[in-house]
Formats: sequence, structure tokens, C-alpha cells
Amino acid sequence: MNEHSSEMLQIIDQLGREKGIDREVLIEAIEASIVHAARKHLGSNETLEAHLNRETGKIELYSLKTVVEIVANPEREISLDKAREIFADVEPGEEIEIRRDFAELGRIAAQSAKQVIMQRVRDAEREIVYDHYKNRVNELVNGLVMRIERNNVYVDLGKGEAILPRNEQSPRDHFRRGDRIKALLIEVRKDKPGPQLWLSRTNPKLIEKLFENEVPEIYDQIVEIKSCVREAGGRSKICVVSHDYNVDPVGACVGIKGARVQSVVRELRGENIDIIPWTEDPVIFISHALSPAQVSRVDLRSDQNSATIVVSDDMLSLAIGKKGQNVRLAAKLTGWKLEIQSETEMERSRELSKIKTEEAVNKFKRLTGVSESIAHLLTERYLNFSALAEGDSNWISRLPDIGDEGAVRIMAEALELAKSEEDYEEDEYYDDEMDGEEGVIDGDSAEPLADID
Repeated sequence: MNEHSSEMLQIIDQLGREKGIDREVLIEAIEASIVHAARKHLGSNETLEAHLNRETGKIELYSLKTVVEIVANPEREISLDKAREIFADVEPGEEIEIRRDFAELGRIAAQSAKQVIMQRVRDAEREIVYDHYKNRVNELVNGLVMRIERNNVYVDLGKGEAILPRNEQSPRDHFRRGDRIKALLIEVRKDKPGPQLWLSRTNPKLIEKLFENEVPEIYDQIVEIKSCVREAGGRSKICVVSHDYNVDPVGACVGIKGARVQSVVRELRGENIDIIPWTEDPVIFISHALSPAQVSRVDLRSDQNSATIVVSDDMLSLAIGKKGQNVRLAAKLTGWKLEIQSETEMERSRELSKIKTEEAVNKFKRLTGVSESIAHLLTERYLNFSALAEGDSNWISRLPDIGDEGAVRIMAEALELAKSEEDYEEDEYYDDEMDGEEGVIDGDSAEPLADID
């Protein structure tokens, strides 16, 4: 027992030095585990205490009993006469320690010590891992693929094991055991089994950190990445700005002959990356954001935070991108709602708008006191009688030579004309239906039409 006791103290001291575990914490844990194991072995409800001698390593087990005149519970009480055989000056009500000797104590102590030490080592290692990584969230980490289970990749980071879940892997990622890997540390959990490190290769911040590694100007904060959007495996867009007039932010990220950006592209297994110069001018920014497409025109609607972008017909598919990816990423990057139109579509829209405007002008000229010039002004907001009847009377009254009374009259007439138009359309529709029932020959009874050469 003495040899084992001395060996136990040596192990405790060694662990204290290597794992940073307090010696007293280990000893108290061993004492508590010995008490638990001894109580279970003895099958007793006694109040037990274990003492490990800090100098010799010897372990002793004691039963705590209360001194009483008449014993009601032998497991927790001792009579005054018997107590005074051990301690002559003891008084009723005091608690004394009575040493317990039994043959299994040495074996129980050794097993308990082993279990406690192993558990404390695991706890200490988890604490070390947690302390090392808890302040490194959103940092780039390097590791080695240890194993792959159920499509989850387990990575050795050197001081801990991390998990790269399937949903955080790019569609282009394919790993094997032993592969080197770069990923973004996105979460450090202090779970009961120990800290869990979670990685991502789909997070947009991964792009930022990879560029920071490759571009000294970003690391030195001369060039700043304002924002980054990404659809992992497909395309990423980053917008950059320079805080030094002499440094081109896009050129700094691209590098000589594209060396810097190609290094990032290789790490992402060939994912497309567009580098956009940031500017406060939304027209220029939106135009650049739709790269690689060339933009002909940008029409902003600031009150709706939206914009219509016109591109040449041959640029339309490039501007929209595969399944709308390019315009979707551009919208996320700029924060604007974007609508893409080709020049042909825009011209068609203009022609249609012109026709509708002319029709509305001709309608509004029928209103009392509305000249052609006033009718044109009304079409800036309204294109039919219904809309005009429910319009803004204050705005209409401020038109030349209209006034409050004129506005009321115009809106009232518009309402009457809107109703008459609706009645006319309904009657016309009814007549068409009747004509169809009486005059149209169905396919079964119709004579064949003449062939057209």
C-alpha cells in the first residue's frame, strides 16, 4: 500500500504540472470517489469520509457518528459510553470520526483514484481546448482530416478536434483522410462531453479571411472588404475600397497576373469570384455589381429602394446568371431590389407606355375644363378614369387653372365615366359570350378549311 500510495502522489504531482490541474482539486476528487465506492461496497448508510495524507499518500476511511445517550440509529449514532472509550472527553451531541478498516480499501482506493485521474485529465484537456479556441470564432484555421462519418468531416486542429458538418461543406468539396484543410471556425460549444469546434466552408467570411491571408494590403487595413456575398460552389462577390489613394483595391486583390485571386479560387475548388470596387454612387455600384455583364443603363427608384437595369440583348443571360444567380448576388451585395431588362424589352416597354399614355390623354381630354396640356400632366400619375377618380385632389387642384372646385369636378366626372366604361365592357363581354354560343361552329361539325399554300 505504501508503494502504491507514493506512486499515486507522484501521478498527482505530474498531472498537476503537465495538465495544469490543481493538486488539491485532484486529491479532494479522489477522496470523494473513495467514499462513494466504499459506501456502495459496504452497503451502508453511514456518513463516511476519506482522508488522503498529503505527505505519505496513505488513505484512511472514517465513519462520522453523533454521540447520544440512547442510540436510535446505529449507522449514524454512537452511545456516550462507547464514544468515551475512544475519546475520553467527548460530550453528547458532538460528532466524532471512527476509523473504518476493511480489506478492500486499498483496491477501492486504487480504482477510484484511477477513474478520477482519467476523468480530471479529460476535463482539463477539454478546458484547455475551450480556452484556446473560445476567442477565435470567425478566424481561419488549418487542420488535417482525421475521418469522415456520415458525410461529416472530423478535423484535427492540433489542439483539438473540430467538425465540418455536411451542410457547411461546399458542393465542390471532396475530402479524404489525411487531406489538409482550411476552414472558418464558426462556433465553440462548451458541451457536457467537452467543447465542440464547428467549422464552415460555405460562410462568406471564409472568402474574406482567405483574401486577408493572400493580400497584405487587406491585412494592413489599407484595403477594406466592405461586404461579401456568396452562393458556395457557384459564385462569390466581394466589394472592396482603398483607404490610400495610390492603391487600387481591385488590383491589390487580383495580384500580379491574377496570382492572389487564383490562390483563393484554388482553395475554393474553382468557385467564381467577382471583385467589385465599392462606391457611394448607387448607379456605378450596381453596374459594377452585375459583373461580368456590361450594363447600358440604370434607372433608380429611390423611394422603393429598387432599380431597373438595362443591358444589351446579348448580355441579358450573363447579367441574370445561371438560375438568376448573378443578379441575386448583386442585389444582396448592393442592398437594392434589381430588375433586369434587355434593350429590346425596354424599347417594347417604352412603346407600350407611350401608347397607354396617348390613350389616357385622349380619355382625359373628354373631361370638362381639361386641355391637352393638363391631360398630359394628369398622365404623370393616372392612366385611366378609375385611378383619376380615386386620386389626390390636392395635387390635381395645383395643376394650372384647375383649383379646388375644378379638381372636385374632374374627379366626379372621372368617376361617372369610369362606371360607364365598366358597364360598356360588361355588355360587350355578355354579347361576345352569346355570339359564341349561337354563331361559333364547334370542331366536330365544322367543314374543313381550305389549305393555305
